[in-house]
Amino acid sequence: MKDSMDSTTVGRALDSDVFANRKLIRPAFNRNDHSRHDGDHRERDGRNDRHDRAERPANGGKKAPPPEQTHAENFYYQKQMQAHTPMVLVLHDGEEIHGVIEWYDKYCLKVNRTGASNLLIYKPSIKYIYKESEGKG
Repeated sequence: MKDSMDSTTVGRALDSDVFANRKLIRPAFNRNDHSRHDGDHRERDGRNDRHDRAERPANGGKKAPPPEQTHAENFYYQKQMQAHTPMVLVLHDGEEIHGVIEWYDKYCLKVNRTGASNLLIYKPSIKYIYKESEGKG
C-alpha cells in the first residue's frame, strides 16, 4: 500500500486544542486610504466610488430617525407675521376667518381682523390655512 500517513498523525491534526488556539487575522482597511489611491480612477470616469459615500452611523448602520420637531410651522408663522400677510384660516366647521397673524404659541394663534374683533384660535380647530392672495380660484 501507498498509505504514507500514519493514522495517529491524522488523529492529532483533528484535535480540538489545535484549532481552538488559532487566531483569525483580519486586516483593518481605512476608507480614507482607499480614496487617496483611487483618485486617478475617479477623475477618469467622473464617478464617485462606493467608499466615498458618507460613513455609516455608529448605531449599527441604520439611519437616524428624522427629528421629532422640524420647526417648519414656526418658521412659516414667523414669516407671515413679519410680512403682515393677510391670511385665511378655515376651521373644521367650514367657517373662514380672514386676518393677520399677530402671534402664536404651541396651542393657539392670535388673529387681528380689520373691522372685527381679534380672535384667539385654538390650533386643533384649524383645518387649513392659506394666504388671502392665493384665494380660491
